[in-house]
Amino acid sequence: MTAPLVTILDDEPAIRLMLTDALTDAGFRTLAFGRATEFEAALKTAAPDVCLVDLGLPDKDGLSLVHRLALEQGASVIIISGRAQVQDRVTGLELGADDYIIKPFDPAEVVARVRARLRKGASETSGAGSVARFNGWTADFDRYALIDETGAETPFSHAEGAVLRMFLDAPKRLISRANMQETLGGTAGESFDRAMDVRISRLRAKLKEDPRNPALIKTIYGAGYIFLGDVTWA
Repeated sequence: MTAPLVTILDDEPAIRLMLTDALTDAGFRTLAFGRATEFEAALKTAAPDVCLVDLGLPDKDGLSLVHRLALEQGASVIIISGRAQVQDRVTGLELGADDYIIKPFDPAEVVARVRARLRKGASETSGAGSVARFNGWTADFDRYALIDETGAETPFSHAEGAVLRMFLDAPKRLISRANMQETLGGTAGESFDRAMDVRISRLRAKLKEDPRNPALIKTIYGAGYIFLGDVTWA
């Protein structure tokens, strides 16, 4: 089983090192960056499960980056910031962050918060197995990979896996926005809805769906989604 990947974006080298050491000791894979441009370049090939993001970045606005991550990347986002004002925390959470940790902090607290976010992910949403097969596809939730009939693998993030697992646990049943919010956690509202739309769009692309007429993940306008595959678990 591949360990979850946690990315760290903070311009202070001592904090990057402290978090890297704590998370590595806890069994996570890590990538650390001091600038947003380096971090965004890495996202082209990496699929993090949790992103730790400092708001005080030297080259980009941290809040804008958090918003884009929540909508596009499919990872859980935890802000780590010296900004302790209530309004900063509210704004960060409204823009799509899953949690907000104020500096200074205990590294053990960060590890605990990361684990708490991952517990909401794909592998623990039900008591089913870790491998699902449907319509020529295999979803391996231990390795976070989709495998097609030729054996070709496509990785998916932890957050994308949580959405996929939700569908595979309830095939051919309507899943409303309220159901999604209850199952996946998060704050109901426009940011949550947009984040779900982006994650579902990314899953459809990985499943090679026709975006105009998807065969597996159907949108029921005004109601929610239905997964139409025939699912077996191993």
